[in-house]
Amino acid sequence: MKHFYDRSDFRAEVRQALGENPIVALLGPRQCGKSTLAREFLPSDAANYYDLEDPLVWAIFAEPMSALQNLRGLVVIDEAQRRPELFPVLRVLADRAGQPAQFLLLGSATPELRRQSAESLAGRVALVELTGFQLAEVGQESQQRLWLRGGFPRSYLAADDAASDRWRQNFIATFLERDLAQLGFGVQPPLMMRLWSMLAHMHGQIWNASPLSSSLGVSSHTVRNYLDVLSQTYMIRQLQPWHSNISKRQVKAPKIYFRDSGLLHRLLGIRTFAELMTHPQLGASWEGWVIEEIIRRWRPEEVYFWAVHSGAELDLLMIKDGKKIGVECKRADAPRMTRSMHSAMEDIGLDELLIAYPGTRSLSLASRVRLLPLGELAMRGDH
Repeated sequence: MKHFYDRSDFRAEVRQALGENPIVALLGPRQCGKSTLAREFLPSDAANYYDLEDPLVWAIFAEPMSALQNLRGLVVIDEAQRRPELFPVLRVLADRAGQPAQFLLLGSATPELRRQSAESLAGRVALVELTGFQLAEVGQESQQRLWLRGGFPRSYLAADDAASDRWRQNFIATFLERDLAQLGFGVQPPLMMRLWSMLAHMHGQIWNASPLSSSLGVSSHTVRNYLDVLSQTYMIRQLQPWHSNISKRQVKAPKIYFRDSGLLHRLLGIRTFAELMTHPQLGASWEGWVIEEIIRRWRPEEVYFWAVHSGAELDLLMIKDGKKIGVECKRADAPRMTRSMHSAMEDIGLDELLIAYPGTRSLSLASRVRLLPLGELAMRGDH
């Protein structure tokens, strides 16, 4: 079995980014393994590693130029977004002749970190997104465990399902009560918790703020802002609709998906794989998990879904290397071509349609249409 901490693809991506840029920002949700990965690029004595959650380091970085100007080699700064005054200094240091130091910044996707990267560090920084464990990393034999528990390392590697469930429960509480405030988001934890729980039941559905705002007693604008916070912190994916020039009325609101299946299951009260198999959200959970796995592995330039009001839809549309590749997620033993699939092929002009299912055989269902096991799609990530 593969080593659970083998993150060779991400390691290669960070290494390539460091080879081409003076500054690299490694972004992702809390507890996804950013610090563990970053330490692999430093000597064993962990020299030049600075965690801004450490009070001593925080004090040292009150004068960032003094703290950084004499350092050489790779410098890792964890929770970089906590010191906004750091970024103009990094710009100056990155422009020095000979580049005596490189900087690897770790953080969550806060508005401040994104803004500073776009403004102060424009042209000097590469952004790399780290996720939780993927199927390609843990192996096909661990598919059920990964789907149930999600990809956060401590959740996936917990001693049993009950311990994993407790970890996710604690993660959610800490995220709401501490992390969001530290990341600079002014939200009310009880309101966010209620919204997050309601979104679990909307997983895989078209976004509609009206029923949520009515149930929560707040404006649609507030609900929209809270959804954006969950998106910026990698908790929720807002999959945007594809608009093509056809006569049919097309859906124009995004679809909502949890980016980690384990957090979805925790908020739905699903604790074991047996409970997942009998839950009303089984199909939606499978669809969202498959979409995340494929997007992470294939890394397309653009991603969408497609739907028209008459009923035809496509779960995922990827634009990769100039091609339009459609993906349908079917939790069935023997999926077949449907009218909706034919409509997607014709109306969008797909170069290929891939149908992901939990089986083991690969089949050609029609011209440019293939039925593929999820393992093959998520493990390979190309043609």
